[in-house]
Amino acid sequence: MSTQMSENQNARRYLAVTPCRNEEQYIQTTIDSMAAQTVLPACWVIVDDGSTDRTPEILAAAAAKYPWIKVVKRADRGERAVGPGVIQAFNDGLDSVNIDDFDYVCKLDGDLGIPDGYFEGLMEILEGDPLRGNISGKTYIETGSGKWVSERMGDENAIGPTKFYRVSCYKDIGGFVPQASWDGIDGHMCRMKGWIAESIDRDDLQLKHYRPQGSSQKSIWTGRKRWGRGKYFMGSSLLYVMAVAVYRMPERPFIIGGIGIFWGYLRARLERAERFDNPEYLRFFRKYEMDSLLKGKRKTLDAANETIRAHAKANNDPRLTSQASDNQPVSGSKDLVA
Repeated sequence: MSTQMSENQNARRYLAVTPCRNEEQYIQTTIDSMAAQTVLPACWVIVDDGSTDRTPEILAAAAAKYPWIKVVKRADRGERAVGPGVIQAFNDGLDSVNIDDFDYVCKLDGDLGIPDGYFEGLMEILEGDPLRGNISGKTYIETGSGKWVSERMGDENAIGPTKFYRVSCYKDIGGFVPQASWDGIDGHMCRMKGWIAESIDRDDLQLKHYRPQGSSQKSIWTGRKRWGRGKYFMGSSLLYVMAVAVYRMPERPFIIGGIGIFWGYLRARLERAERFDNPEYLRFFRKYEMDSLLKGKRKTLDAANETIRAHAKANNDPRLTSQASDNQPVSGSKDLVA
């Protein structure tokens, strides 16, 4: 076996991969959170993406203390690279192990406070539902008054900071697309492939996110423009992005965050920027977004999950009865292309 495994975790083998750069402020908190988990990772690969602060020193100390931590070093690319850069670093980490040694794989950020039973809770959810392929809790951010409030991420996908996958599902969707909005595309690819993808706001699955979403590169304004550009890449319509922008305006930074999302999308549209070239996905995704506008996001997600369950039952999906190892390829399922 190519990785250092925790001796008592063979029944629930999960791999975590964390791309990070210049995370000296928060990475120790995440390390301490992982060390306190009720079920430890079989292996945690932390990819140092060219850090120039004390991050390498902190990671070296952690790897010396915990045998299940492995550090992969990348050359300094000169600046923090989000979107495709994060996935490039993630893939380097994934390439350093054999994914088939594990039942689950998690893309995990390095700026999180994680509840002690977080990963055990996620695995219990997946163990109770063979059609769930992608799951997470929710992130909370701290306000100026010290109160922790929800980042208001949609329920239709595992959130970007912590993507927890069955290995079989991750392989079925072909991994993450190395572009902005990779963390939105993957959930819709799951549904298209007949997997349920979802995030759950449950007390024991609430994470502290020390760096607000989209603020890791320069500023939140930059992040919101990138968010809008990503919505263009993943195939969102102008009408849908207008709705998203309005929905996000009550969040910090008030008003301007929503404007940034819309401007990022509009600029990409005017530039005729690249879009995700997968016609089947685009048909599926655009119908899903239109249904979300007309019926509401929760009703649309519930209907999609019901369709997946009905389809699996009607087609005698082997996942419903199979006792095979979870990292083996799924056979017999068909794409649910709208």
